[in-house]
Amino acid sequence: MAKSSGLNPRRALARATAAALTAALVATGASSAVAADEPAPTATRPQVDVKPSGQSKFNSTALPGDAQINPLFGADGNGELWGYLPDGEGGLDTRFHSGSGWDTIRAVTQVDHDADGESNGLWQVTSGGQLYYGDWGIDAEHIFVGNGWKIYNQLFSGDNLGGAAADDLLARDSSGYLYLYLGYGNGKLTQRYKVGGGWNAYTHITGKGDLTGDGKADIVAKDKSGVLWLYKGTGNYKAPFTSRTRVGGGWNTYNNIVSVGDIDIDGITDLVARDKNGALYLYKGTGNAASPFKSRVKIGSGGWNTYRLMF
Repeated sequence: MAKSSGLNPRRALARATAAALTAALVATGASSAVAADEPAPTATRPQVDVKPSGQSKFNSTALPGDAQINPLFGADGNGELWGYLPDGEGGLDTRFHSGSGWDTIRAVTQVDHDADGESNGLWQVTSGGQLYYGDWGIDAEHIFVGNGWKIYNQLFSGDNLGGAAADDLLARDSSGYLYLYLGYGNGKLTQRYKVGGGWNAYTHITGKGDLTGDGKADIVAKDKSGVLWLYKGTGNYKAPFTSRTRVGGGWNTYNNIVSVGDIDIDGITDLVARDKNGALYLYKGTGNAASPFKSRVKIGSGGWNTYRLMF
């Protein structure tokens, strides 16, 4: 069900969002590309083959503007990277080995630069606090983006948050301030924009697309008491989120939550949660802001605590 190379066959998933911020991106600066000064981890990903025998295995109803379809990745304690493709039945396929050398990486997130419905590569923060971008592939070039990223304790790409075509990057510092970096579409970033303070109330923050059906990327955040909150996206990089709304309690049963896009291939972004026993659950997105997720479905019976990073 997977191919190891080639172009994405799901280009029809390209989001319809116009690149309204092109002028703003050009007007701001980004870090220069230089050679990496420490060994770069390797990472490959198969593409999802949606028509294995002339017929869609996924029976997809996805339309332009729908959620990205990406594998879920886990980096283990030995620095090995493993990936899981959607299996076409609402779960994940057998894992594949994706790369090595991930013991030096402290944060990582997938990024889609061209709105084709799947990630092009990864932003990675090293143990020394340097941010790199790398395309998929064993011999892919790693671009140095900037220093000083050790100040952030949460980092992820929440899809296109600012209104242009490329994915953007969110980062939270130790004082609880959340910042938005707009993506140029080549791995580099603009200057940061302050979203606001108080985000250290949350143990986990994630998102990868639209949860509310309005075409704008949203995020969710789990607080220390186990309540999950929804922040609806605005598409405005100067004020990217509306006020939070409560999703529900009881989320402290999980020690990790992450979104990589659409797992059940219905066009709506989903959420994956790992419990303290290492079991994995899928919360399918509904596209309804009042109740953004369906009841959980177990998609992994155990063993997921082996992963130090999930993205």
